[in-house]
Amino acid sequence: MAPPGSQAAPLPSDLPFRLISRTIGTGAYAFIRKACPLTASKPVIAVKFINKEHAFRNGKLRPKQLQMEIMLHKHLACHKNIIEFFGHGEDAAYMWIAMELADGGDLFDKIEADAGVGEDIAHFYFTQLMSAVGYMHSKGVAHRDLKPENVLVSADGNLKLADFGLAALFMKDGQMRMCNTVCGSPPYIAPEIVDGKRSKRAEVLETGYAPNIADIWSCGVVLFVLLVGNTPWDEPTMRSYEFKEYVDTGGRTTDELWEQLPQGVPSLLRGMLKLDPNTRFTLDEIRTHPWFTRNNPHLSPTGTAANPVSLATQMLESLRIDFHSRVPPEAMDVQFASTQPEPEPQALEDMDWERPPRMGFSASQPTAGVSRSLLDSLSEDPSLSQFTQTPAVPMSLTQAARRFGDIVPAHTLARFMSALPVSLLVPLVVEALHRLGVPARAQEADGQVFIRVKTIDGRSQGLNGTVIVEQWNGEVCEVRFVKAKGDPLEWRRFFKKVCALCKDAILVPN
Repeated sequence: MAPPGSQAAPLPSDLPFRLISRTIGTGAYAFIRKACPLTASKPVIAVKFINKEHAFRNGKLRPKQLQMEIMLHKHLACHKNIIEFFGHGEDAAYMWIAMELADGGDLFDKIEADAGVGEDIAHFYFTQLMSAVGYMHSKGVAHRDLKPENVLVSADGNLKLADFGLAALFMKDGQMRMCNTVCGSPPYIAPEIVDGKRSKRAEVLETGYAPNIADIWSCGVVLFVLLVGNTPWDEPTMRSYEFKEYVDTGGRTTDELWEQLPQGVPSLLRGMLKLDPNTRFTLDEIRTHPWFTRNNPHLSPTGTAANPVSLATQMLESLRIDFHSRVPPEAMDVQFASTQPEPEPQALEDMDWERPPRMGFSASQPTAGVSRSLLDSLSEDPSLSQFTQTPAVPMSLTQAARRFGDIVPAHTLARFMSALPVSLLVPLVVEALHRLGVPARAQEADGQVFIRVKTIDGRSQGLNGTVIVEQWNGEVCEVRFVKAKGDPLEWRRFFKKVCALCKDAILVPN
């Protein structure tokens, strides 16, 4: 049984593959499931289903845009840092796109908000991002929506760029084409897109912009987020205090976030974040910058992860939930979901989410209290180390691991375990959400309790998802926060605030 609100129309019956999972991700008017060949178990791929009724009749997506996404994704052929396109099809209700599965999940789900990752890891992923973007630009395609939400990772720990719904062909037969459609997320969008003179249609500019140069700006903001765990501004307009100071000081801002950047990075960022697109760093200038060319132990000569296990271990050990941190007062004044400018279609508000693996213990275990054997099992769960004083990956796990995915799970790391029964745990979580200003109502289906989250994050952007409470056995419950739409770091920030308010109910390994 699927939770209330899942897709209304049945999926196509004549698919050339077999679906093998519940929902593993969502997009605008779409959801993603795993699949494999009809007569085999491999390879496992991802299939995106677009609900055409919601996309075309109720949304802003037009059939021409969807055909453009398919055409451009197919045009990009195969690159090691870009999700590969396999095929597409449709019936009366759905369009589907089959593509490579990024079975390591969201990259930025594994990066600590307000802290970022170490310099070597940031450099590693930035190098791979620029490889993907450089390849796209060489094929005449600009992404136009570069942000953490669209950056995934493979089971080997390598970056995979995804979602080409806003991509544009800016070069054809040697002729440059300007774009005039407003698109992108405000914290990552280039200022020339925001500042362009508007026509009568709010989403169209009278003054065009070069989308490949706008991509460079977005890559600069992504690099900043990798290193610091936050964006440099809410939006590149004078309404943002941080951006205004950046402009007024010629990039020599006194913002404390900039002071956290490693030596050499500010000069690279100032080049990538030049207001004038004509003077902004080119790909060649980025690739020859001293910080970009630095040695990196994580980077192999072929541009892939040199030691995926070491990479995964360092990333996981950088995640930490601080139960002693006080939830700041501003967290109690989150805007209500009713103010969100682009609500999700009703049919995709709740999805039948894929359950994560259960770490080696089953529902047949003892039910009296929390047993020592279960606590030992939890201590072996790498995603729960973030709740300890000194997060560390169990030695037994690192010794047996061969791939990035053996250490870092593909499912969300925004989850915790509790010894409270569902009857007590759900009201506690709902109360925490209410204290954060997020309206919440619990619904039960298929042995799970679903609490839909629809709100505005700290950057005034939409943040949607579902909190799922499920009893694993008679001893513990799992609470996992599954993001449907929004910035992964903002989602993690939200998760950490809920954890701080529910800290007495959370089981901590060891």
